[in-house]
Amino acid sequence: MNSNEDKAPEFYENHKFDPVLSAIGPGENRQKGESENSPAEEKEGVSQAAKKKAGFYLSTELLDRFTRKFHELKLAGVTIENKSTFIEVALSFALDDIDKGEGSRVLKKLQ
Repeated sequence: MNSNEDKAPEFYENHKFDPVLSAIGPGENRQKGESENSPAEEKEGVSQAAKKKAGFYLSTELLDRFTRKFHELKLAGVTIENKSTFIEVALSFALDDIDKGEGSRVLKKLQ
């Protein structure tokens, strides 16, 4: 009898096949000079690891307006990587406005 036959299986052992890594590929297998970040993120110094998916609801009117404006900007030649970049910039402006206090246009809309 082989001594390996009596061993309990190791469920947490490292397997050579990982379906997730097979689908997306590990970061270290990227081409030299290729980055995980988009060009906009590279410019802003934001790493992909620093991002997190957000879950909240938007009115269909606002979402349609946002999508339309995104495509208008793309057609106008504005260098905008994706909708996430666009919403980050817009949200950053809104938060900066809120920091103004009494002079905030966003706070006036909320009241």
